[in-house]
Amino acid sequence: MNEQKKDAALPAASGRLPEQSANRRQASQQAAYPLHIGQQPLNSPEDLRAIHEAISEGKNPLEATDVPRWEDQVGVNRIINRRVLELEPLPTPAQVLSSLPLSQQAENTVAYSRDEIRACLYGQDDRLLVIVGPCSVHDPKAALDYARRLSKLKDELDDQLLIVMRVYFEKPRTTIGWKGLINDPDIDGSHQIRKGLLLARRVLLSVLDTGLAAATEFLEPTSPQYISDAISWGAIGARNTESQIHRQLASGLSMPVGFKNATDGSVKAAVNGCYAAAQQHTFFGIDHLGRASAVETLGNPDCHVVLRGSSHGPNYDTQSVTQAMTDIRAMLPADSAAAHGLIIDCSHGNSGKDEHRQAQVVRNIASRIAQGERGITGVMMESFLEGGNQKPAPLDRLVYGRSITDRCLSWPDTEQLLRELADAVSQRRWNE
Repeated sequence: MNEQKKDAALPAASGRLPEQSANRRQASQQAAYPLHIGQQPLNSPEDLRAIHEAISEGKNPLEATDVPRWEDQVGVNRIINRRVLELEPLPTPAQVLSSLPLSQQAENTVAYSRDEIRACLYGQDDRLLVIVGPCSVHDPKAALDYARRLSKLKDELDDQLLIVMRVYFEKPRTTIGWKGLINDPDIDGSHQIRKGLLLARRVLLSVLDTGLAAATEFLEPTSPQYISDAISWGAIGARNTESQIHRQLASGLSMPVGFKNATDGSVKAAVNGCYAAAQQHTFFGIDHLGRASAVETLGNPDCHVVLRGSSHGPNYDTQSVTQAMTDIRAMLPADSAAAHGLIIDCSHGNSGKDEHRQAQVVRNIASRIAQGERGITGVMMESFLEGGNQKPAPLDRLVYGRSITDRCLSWPDTEQLLRELADAVSQRRWNE
């Protein structure tokens, strides 16, 4: 199915429930844009322009325009949603998944790689799990370029490393900043989320077509409905590891999930996350038709801890790993994935977000693995075609293949480090 047909298969962006404004519109305009509950546009193109003009002028469009509001249509007081502008409903998960489905090859890649990852986590596979790729995807073309290179290297190093590509679309922000491809695909503040959602799924399908499995961080509790079928490993980030919402989410995900230690360095927060996610939960969510639903989960037994350093410094050293494993085994069952070992994120707090220090961390871990150190199941690396990073901007103003979020290792450095990790695994086997 070509790109145009894929888009055509999805319904056109429809608006919210139409509503009548306080100042009634001209009869002709109402005839053209009748108030109607259902798949009809809430606002005309003129309405949308008025809204955006008011926003650009620093005004509140709810007060500065007479744009229709859904509350008027259904007889609800306008006191609600005083700070919400509902402009564009999204296609349902069912519409997106049926219009952009996984190929049979992609389904096989996802299913098989999830089992391989579980085998590594439980010690049934002695390969090192390596989750590597851009800090975030901002350019689908560059991401696919990277995936093709990584796929070739994966085939070469497959006996020693289980390589999974980072394909991150959502970026948590301490204050403000670019929130990722789904939220702002044009990197210009226009926040075309419908476009970003479909683009993200196409990126995943392209990565899977290279034979690579994909990993991502789940940030928004709704987005997994649209992309999780294409994901083999998931992460709950440091800012969300204590969040009940994200622990509940992880309890229903179909793949292994890593909980990162909190930004203050707390490993207990991640351990508690693993414990909570292994339990059954019932919570608010949406179903495949986008309807608000009560969601019941069975619990996810394949959760584990990721050490990513903290605001106080790194925690990838032997002593930190030993202490973390002691804390994990004190709370979680001995036969759990978490109790077998953990993953070390070589970036973030462990490298101070410096790609040169990140390389040093990877080499330190490689030397310890070669010497037979236990407890390290896998590593995470931030890597792209070009090293370093650059400020976010529309694609035509960016250096191709360079990160617009955290600083990343260059491809040549990545290739060298992956070979060193593979050699370390071979050396460990020789010594055993």
